[in-house]
Amino acid sequence: MMLSAADILDASILIVDDQEANVLWLEQMLCDAGYRCITTTLDPHAVYALHRDNHYDLILLDLQMPGMDGFQVMEGLKEIEIDGYLPILVITALPDHKLRALTSGAKDFISKPFDILEARTRIHNMLEVRLLYKQFADYGREMESLALHDALTGLPNRRLLMDRLALAIAHAHRNKRAMAVMYLDLDGFKQVNDTLGHAAGDTLLSQVAARLVAAVRQEDTVARLGGDEFVIALWELSHADDVAKLASKVIQAVSQPYRIQDSDVSMTVSIGASIYPTHGEAGETLMKSADLALYEAKYAGKNNYRIAAH
Repeated sequence: MMLSAADILDASILIVDDQEANVLWLEQMLCDAGYRCITTTLDPHAVYALHRDNHYDLILLDLQMPGMDGFQVMEGLKEIEIDGYLPILVITALPDHKLRALTSGAKDFISKPFDILEARTRIHNMLEVRLLYKQFADYGREMESLALHDALTGLPNRRLLMDRLALAIAHAHRNKRAMAVMYLDLDGFKQVNDTLGHAAGDTLLSQVAARLVAAVRQEDTVARLGGDEFVIALWELSHADDVAKLASKVIQAVSQPYRIQDSDVSMTVSIGASIYPTHGEAGETLMKSADLALYEAKYAGKNNYRIAAH
């Protein structure tokens, strides 16, 4: 992860000072240094809303302002800074305010009267740290997302599915409702891989994933466990025959022809379903019951569904 000079000059900066002369001086200094995204305000009361809406990379904050000083502004900002990093560089003429500002959450300070070189250096260094911090946070979120989603289809993987399943079961238990798990397996998928190659197989899996998502409600979860195995966790059932209706709808959706590498490819799916609380009260139990029902659907001739036996 690298930062370029352009990244730093594109950072968003807010200048807060009740003295217009100071604002103009700081703005000119930043413009001369090549910074491109500068906002200013003379009103300390406006800072909270401005930062909430724009999430500045750096706030240059004067500490001594009438009506609301910089310390009060910092207290307000702490409430909206989600990742706990206050990107504040305070401006003060009072030496004893420096330590108090740092202990209040500011990351650095600029002394008045201004020394241009010192001010520019502190601003540059702080932005570098701030932007790297954001990059690491984004990278962490990306890694977390990869750990919970299937890389090929973008669907939840087993880990995220089990979390969603636990939520759906808790919801059903609390509301004394039923929910269901559907285990799906494509019929003859290996043949597509063998005849058209793995790239075609991947394309087919992605298209199947899209059709499954389109066939269910927004609150339901479609997950891919690997290979050509998918699971649908149905958030809540209004009627016992909802499972059969949805299974038929999914079979119909998956069996429409696919156009892959200029070839028409046909594919069918077998489905096994289990219902909470009839076939179990835990995610793993429901998954096992649905898997057994899937085996029966395959055995009965594929392109078919079976609901678990009681």
